[in-house]
Parts: sequence; structure tokens; C-alpha cells
Amino acid sequence: MKTQAIMAAAFASTLVVASPAIAQDRTGWPDNFTVGTASQGGTYFAYGSGWANFVAESLGVSGGAEITGGPMQNMALVHTGDLKFGLTTMGPARESMDGNSPLAPGMKMDNVCAMFPMYETPFSVTALSSSGITSISDIPDGATIGFGPAGSTSDTYFPRMMETLGVDFKRRNGSWSDLGGQLQDGLIDVVAFAAGIPIPAVSQLEVQTDVNIIGMTDAEAKKVTDAFPVSEFIIPASTYQSLDEPSRVVSMWNFAMVNCDVPESFVYEITKLTMEQNDRMVSIHKAARNSSSLQNQKTETKQ
Repeated sequence: MKTQAIMAAAFASTLVVASPAIAQDRTGWPDNFTVGTASQGGTYFAYGSGWANFVAESLGVSGGAEITGGPMQNMALVHTGDLKFGLTTMGPARESMDGNSPLAPGMKMDNVCAMFPMYETPFSVTALSSSGITSISDIPDGATIGFGPAGSTSDTYFPRMMETLGVDFKRRNGSWSDLGGQLQDGLIDVVAFAAGIPIPAVSQLEVQTDVNIIGMTDAEAKKVTDAFPVSEFIIPASTYQSLDEPSRVVSMWNFAMVNCDVPESFVYEITKLTMEQNDRMVSIHKAARNSSSLQNQKTETKQ
């Protein structure tokens, strides 16, 4: 699976996708809903909070976002019904469905339905310019790297990627906002971000100090894509003021998901609203442009 569109479609086919229902049939609709996101300072929280408010405002059902540990925990919370909706990435979702989640080993979290593809999560590295770290190979042995919240997409895959690339490191977990502060204060050497772009914590960092946003070489990208369920991705130079040119990294698709017991008519209306009003979603977070791009690719393929 070398293209983003193929990867997203392949993952979606492994989940039970909610089928269209009669528009505005509100039988069994909940009085309220909550979306599982991730830590503050990351894209999930910004995207999920905005999306929940948009849906609540448009459909007249009270809704909001909940801070969680990210994709792995969201899969568990949605599967058990503790949350009706959640955000996840392909890798952690697949592991959770197969019963390989570290949160509940052996539990196959298959009571989860896919709703729509959100955006791609690029894996990129940020360091202070004063550190002299301008490439992954520059990261010194024993460097402390922040990998985001425990159980997040970044924490699940980035340490393994770094090991594959021969980096020797000490692991640190925390919210993206907290890790950004630790980087700025010199308490850690690098933050390995995996989130939709632009990442709020990175945008805030580069306003406050000089940072290097580090990509992968061709050889590094190939080694990682050969070993993990990711594909190559280019971060446009316009994403961050610290980038002078596009940055090559790798990425993984994100999906919005729902507990399979939620009424199909409710899921249908939310999905229809989200996909038809992509401009509104982009105003919530620019990463939502990926949803529109994938939809266009699918249309072009059919034609």
C-alpha cells in the first residue's frame, strides 16, 4: 500500500462502515455525545473539539470533546461504549481490532465503525536551532526524545521508527504542550511529533523560539515505509514559518469512528454534514483538506 488513498481505503474496508439511512430519522438519537480526542496542544484536540461543536450546533444535539490518551485509548472507549465517537489512526486501530492493544491485551475491539477519513498524520522531528540538530542522524546518542502521550500514535510507532534508523535515545512521554515547553526549556533534546499539520504545539514553539523542523532523507523514508504501515508524505514549506522548503517525512491516515450501536441515522447525518461542508471543517483545522483531497481522488478513479 504505497499511496495514501489506497491505504485509507484498505483500512476502511476492514471496519464495519455505517450505511446510509433515512435523512433526519431521529429514532433513538442520543441527547448528547462525546468525542474522544487526545492531549491539548495536539491536532486531535483542536480538530475533535471543533468538530463536536460543529455537529452539535448543526444537528441540535449537545456534544463536546474529551481529553484522552489518544488513538489506542479512543478505540477502547468507543468499543466499550464509554464514548460514542473517537479519533484514531490506522496502525493503532488495526492493533486494537486484532486484540493487540497494550491497554487491553487479547480484547478484540471490533465494536467500532468507521465514519470518514480525516487527514494524514505526518511523523516529524522538532529540535531547537541552538541544539545544532538538523537531521535525524544528528541526534546524539542518549538524547531524550518526547514521543507524546503514552499510547498515542507517536508513542506507539515513533520509538520503533527511531530504533530502525539507528537512533539511541531516552524516552519521555507527556502532552504535546508540555513536551513543547520542556524542549524550549532545554529539559529534552527532541520532540517526535505525529499529528495533523500544522501542529498547534509546533506553531506555538516557532513563535517563541528558533526551531528546526526535521524531515527524512530518501534512504530513511524508504527504510521506515518498508517496515511500518506508513507512506511517504511531503510537508509543504508554507505549513510552518521555520520551513524554507518542503520536508519529506512519512504519514499514517486518521479516521473518525463511532460505536457500532449508535443509531445509523445519527451517524449518517453527522458523516453527511462533515463531508459536504469541508470548508467549515478546514476552518476548524487545515488538516481537514485531506478529507476533500481523498474524496476527489476517489471520484477521479471512478471516472
